[in-house]
Amino acid sequence: MPIEMRAGHPTFWQVFGAGARPALAIHCTLAHSGAWAGVAARLPELTLTAFDMPGHGQSGSWAGSDYHGDVTRIAASFITRPLDLIGHSFGASVALRLAVAAPEAIRSLTLIEPVLFVAAAGTPEFAAQLADNERLRAMLAAGDAEEAARGFIGQWGAGQPWRKLDARTRTTFAAQMPLVLAGGEASFADTARILREGGLEGIDAPVMLIRGAESPPIMASICEAIAARLPDVGVAVVPGAGHMLPVTHAPQVADLISLNLSRE
Repeated sequence: MPIEMRAGHPTFWQVFGAGARPALAIHCTLAHSGAWAGVAARLPELTLTAFDMPGHGQSGSWAGSDYHGDVTRIAASFITRPLDLIGHSFGASVALRLAVAAPEAIRSLTLIEPVLFVAAAGTPEFAAQLADNERLRAMLAAGDAEEAARGFIGQWGAGQPWRKLDARTRTTFAAQMPLVLAGGEASFADTARILREGGLEGIDAPVMLIRGAESPPIMASICEAIAARLPDVGVAVVPGAGHMLPVTHAPQVADLISLNLSRE
């Protein structure tokens, strides 16, 4: 699809499949809409729309003040009737925000490794993640974006060593590091009030929480905290998978999404 204005931002989007059920998928930070291709190919029941977040893929750059809010508004612009909502990482936190705000618009909700770190507040894992975020902030302030990207990819990437990434990819990741910090405001402090009293409890659609067995330890704490408040939820752990499981373990992720679709 061509780039068009969505919620005030030049946004690229594409559609996978032609199934009877409309769906929207929101990718993770540093990825793009094409990351959903492997999953979408295994879900013939869906017509799945995916967009590139600002500063990602073919969408325009971002110069706002509320990254999580801007991505949420872009995503909301694609919802014209109840649909199946799927999100990964930062995209999963956006999907959860949408489901809390408008539960009537969600037919099913699949959250793959939602990085809503504040859900694990009070745990050692949260303290460690907060410290990592401050180190990233300090590296960017010192002008060392590539080293910041190296560390971030090492923790949250697909497992490929930094040195084996091509120069263009390394440069792109380094340039996108400010977006990681911008999105982190909602992730660490819940500025979007996703976890407000009664919010998660108001989601009456079936929810599937998916995480990788080899992902950073905080993911287990986040998923447990969120699942404890949802009225209709399943939790799945994919063996051998890390944080980028929609790309590295697309068949397993697609099977779990399909299972969640069947619950509605």
